[in-house]
Amino acid sequence: MSTDPTQSLDELIASWRDWMERRDALSTADIDELESHLRDRVDALAGAGLADDEAFLIGVKRLGSMDELSREYAVEHSGRLWKQLVLDDGAAEGADATGATIPVRLRANGLAVALALGVGAGVALKATELLAGPDVVFRNIAVIVLPFLAAWFAWRRRPPVATLIGVAAAFVLVGLALNLYPFDGGSSTVTVAMQDSATAVLATIGSVVALWLVTGIVDAGGAWRSDRTRMDFIRFSGEWLVYYVLIAIVGGALSGLTVAVFASIQVDVMPFVGEWVLPCGAAGAVLVAAWLVGAKQRVIENIAPVLTKVFTPLFTLMMLALVVAAVLQWNLVDGSRELLIAFDLVLVVAVGLLVYAVSAREPALPPGWFDRLQVVMLAAALVVDVIVLAAMLARTGEFGFSANKTASLGLNLILLANLAWAAWLQVGFVRRRVPFGRVERWQTGYLPVYLGWAAILVFLFPPVFGFA
Repeated sequence: MSTDPTQSLDELIASWRDWMERRDALSTADIDELESHLRDRVDALAGAGLADDEAFLIGVKRLGSMDELSREYAVEHSGRLWKQLVLDDGAAEGADATGATIPVRLRANGLAVALALGVGAGVALKATELLAGPDVVFRNIAVIVLPFLAAWFAWRRRPPVATLIGVAAAFVLVGLALNLYPFDGGSSTVTVAMQDSATAVLATIGSVVALWLVTGIVDAGGAWRSDRTRMDFIRFSGEWLVYYVLIAIVGGALSGLTVAVFASIQVDVMPFVGEWVLPCGAAGAVLVAAWLVGAKQRVIENIAPVLTKVFTPLFTLMMLALVVAAVLQWNLVDGSRELLIAFDLVLVVAVGLLVYAVSAREPALPPGWFDRLQVVMLAAALVVDVIVLAAMLARTGEFGFSANKTASLGLNLILLANLAWAAWLQVGFVRRRVPFGRVERWQTGYLPVYLGWAAILVFLFPPVFGFA
């Protein structure tokens, strides 16, 4: 029987007793004694302000330190209760009469705050579009939306004021660069701006990466040098992406259904949906996805690692096929720019799968088949990276340097260094010569490199390449 927060305390304890009595290791007298301890703990926790269901859950978990069967019960039955409790008002920490830390309900509703910030992000995006045009929105998308995500983190983490000032300064500097640099192609449409100003597009991409990582400093509560908090943000980023994609799929399907329903009665709502609902919804979903990561933490931790383990083997097979095709045909040097960009995206996905697999792995477990599979994926990714680098160098020698080619070349060099050392550490871990902590620390320690390269794209590339 699973625990249900709508049950009374007596029903919860009866369920616990029923489970315990099915174990032959305990006599009735033993269970009576454990129940007495459990009720004492529940009474103390309820006196500290917790509801009966919360007090029961925490009491059972603490009872697990006295009895192995109680610990087993807590592990087996507490998941559903936590998932339902977290949907109320969130949780913070307080203390019971013994001074031990216990979770208590927050006064503010986390979902309400996330929705309010999401509405703010949507309004800010649409107001910018109406006042300055869609090209300004495209270029400033990170500056417009991510401050609301930073505000969400600040509300949850309460970082030092100095951290907030530093993050705000980063947003201001990026915003000034994006809007004061005299980029070519200052068209009123996003498409033309993307075609005419490569440095503007690169600066936009760099601003998204840089400000996302800067926002993570707020999520870290200011402890941005900590490997643990960096890895927590990596986990958040992967889990956030899962939920954002799901929201986008459902939102797109619902929007399409809405358009079709109104079209059946000769009402065209496509302009309203396309110009208002989708852009505002896309901005607001950033905050909703962030709330879902925290509110459904246990569910996500089950989903994301499964997705990683499903896609890593498939992606590894694709990488191996790509290596074979490239070696047999060797036509990358003569390939189009779009082809090389596609290869760069493949490498980025490979690094993403690696980083998230590392973040989701239990460090204490010995190396297994999945760790060996990652060695194969890393080896294939390294070969692809070397091939792309050779193609990029050949194209640069033939056509000269440009903003796009230089950005791609720099990214490939950064990825090559990351992949090469990650492969070395992964092989050492599989051979039981390198502790998993070193594998994890390499990825968290490499984050500032990506931040630095993104900052270069924003601040240095435009003037170096004449804002063209």
